[in-house]
Amino acid sequence: MTEMSSRSPSTAIGDHYSVQYDRLDDQPLSVAVANAVATFRDEDVTELDPLHYAINADALERLFEPRANGLRSAGSVSFEYSDCLITISADGEIRVESA
Repeated sequence: MTEMSSRSPSTAIGDHYSVQYDRLDDQPLSVAVANAVATFRDEDVTELDPLHYAINADALERLFEPRANGLRSAGSVSFEYSDCLITISADGEIRVESA
């Protein structure tokens, strides 16, 4: 099982898992997504398929990275990964639920 940092408040409610991602942190969003899925599935992150099998990880990073005029304030993206539905919101929430 993986651990999320204390800076990342998380919520586990039976059918979904939610964690807050700090977009100004050094950890890549793709790593945070993989860790959230591993936590939801109660597996080690190394047991999951690589994230790039499901989504272009570089594009995902660019979508939510800080911009010259500040952080993106609205929008979300959803995709399936490792039998889970992942939704990432502009406010930094990563939500994982069964697909």
